[in-house]
Amino acid sequence: MPVLHLSLDDARTLHLAAQGLATPTAKPATRADLARCIRRMQLLQIDTIHVVNRSPYLVLFARLGAYPTEWLEQLLARGTIFETWAHEACFAPIEDWALHRGYNAERRHWGMNGAQRVYRSHRSHMHTLLEHIRMRGAVKSSDFERTDGQSGGWWGWKNEKRWLEAWFALGELMVARRENFQRVYDLTERVHPEAASLPKLTVAEAQAQMTERAIRALGITRARWVNDYFRTKPKLKDRDLAPLLDAGVIERVQIGDWREPAYVHREYLALARKVLRGTVTAQHTTLLSPFDPVVWDRERASHLFGFDYRIECYTPEPKRKYGYFVLPILHGNALAGRLDAKAHRSEGVFEVKALHWEADAAVDEAVRVAVARALIDSAAWHGCSEVRLSSAVQLKVRRAMTAALKAAMA
Repeated sequence: MPVLHLSLDDARTLHLAAQGLATPTAKPATRADLARCIRRMQLLQIDTIHVVNRSPYLVLFARLGAYPTEWLEQLLARGTIFETWAHEACFAPIEDWALHRGYNAERRHWGMNGAQRVYRSHRSHMHTLLEHIRMRGAVKSSDFERTDGQSGGWWGWKNEKRWLEAWFALGELMVARRENFQRVYDLTERVHPEAASLPKLTVAEAQAQMTERAIRALGITRARWVNDYFRTKPKLKDRDLAPLLDAGVIERVQIGDWREPAYVHREYLALARKVLRGTVTAQHTTLLSPFDPVVWDRERASHLFGFDYRIECYTPEPKRKYGYFVLPILHGNALAGRLDAKAHRSEGVFEVKALHWEADAAVDEAVRVAVARALIDSAAWHGCSEVRLSSAVQLKVRRAMTAALKAAMA
């Protein structure tokens, strides 16, 4: 079979379609849609920053539109999804528990390394805590008071928090549910009773499955981008994908004038041909989370979209270029810009603190109106009836977007 030749635009569209971002949803979301969306992505990264909404909620909103955010916690409490170390801290489908446990048993992720260090230093205390949970039931870190008078920021976790997180990483505890987004920990045997009877995967078996799943989740990828999806090690080369090629699980494709080949999972070959024929196109305009799979690999975002993206919320303010919680703007199959936003729920205002279009983006009135509609929809989901452009937004951009907002609401 001849190698498929795709343009860079085709590759972008295929990637977005695989990620559920090529077209806007046609109907209101259901809880089952949330579960299907997470299964499609394989992972939903967790982050607690909520100047707008927390990242996992934003990732789902970009794909599904408005939905009650408590549905995500309900999926967790019902055991449809679980929390694990993967790309970073992530939600994953519960049917993948053995896969993640198999890899995490010996993985070299910083979260796992830290857990092992804590266990070596606090073994006795950790076993006492585990017995406490066994006898008295699930706990939150807030159930344990600090005795040193220090604050509880992430840099100053109390011992019990460290021990809970370590047992979570090591697999003895799982997150049974969240209360106000705070983790509630319980014994794995109580949260997921089937865990003990599931087959035990070796690290090699788990990594092989994660490699295939990453290619499927991405839709189209280079070999060197595959390992970042689940944060497996090491970075892969083309020769490492030979077994999947030989088995017909993936196909090699050519993207534009790229020197390196790209790969498509066999489940997306028919979709790739539809993209080539122009029967599948990217038509969605939305705001992405800084932790969306589309942009969480800086190299991939740069090569696929020409979008150099760095998450600046962890960068000291004087060194930020675009803002604190900058949301990439997806329009069609392009990342057309980025905006820094804040939801003032008590005032009913969704503030755009900064807005930057990409230098090569073809931004006309139609694009601005589409982005304005996306802003209005996002604001409404955040409980905000007004979108307000800050005076810090460049005057020319502010005037054009103010007009677009009026047109979008007309």
